[in-house]
Amino acid sequence: MKRLFFYAWASPATVLGLLFIPVASLSGGKVQVVDGVIEICGGLVTRFLQDGMFLIGSAGAMTLGHVVLGQDEPCLVSSRVHERVHVAQYERWGPLMIPLYLVFCLSARLRGGHAYWDNRFEREAFGKKLT
Repeated sequence: MKRLFFYAWASPATVLGLLFIPVASLSGGKVQVVDGVIEICGGLVTRFLQDGMFLIGSAGAMTLGHVVLGQDEPCLVSSRVHERVHVAQYERWGPLMIPLYLVFCLSARLRGGHAYWDNRFEREAFGKKLT
């Protein structure tokens, strides 16, 4: 029952991530489920992660609720621990996660930092001490 709550709480972002399934499927990408998380990689998903990340530049992987997008399978494997921290963040913050992530991007930039590397959610996922 508790798991079901977490899936529902994170579902607004998960729905956004699910939109990448047909994109990947129709462009030669791959979809798999690993430990209850949908992983999507390849095809146009790769291009999106390389060119479509306007706030932070390119990314090897990205989490949307219980969906992880990756440029390719090696990116998914190497970032799995990091991205699972983001899955847990979505389970904690639910529909607030994306707006909060963007606020932390902006806050980092306004403090003279980097929108990605100095974002509190990323620092937590990298295991860095939050100050």
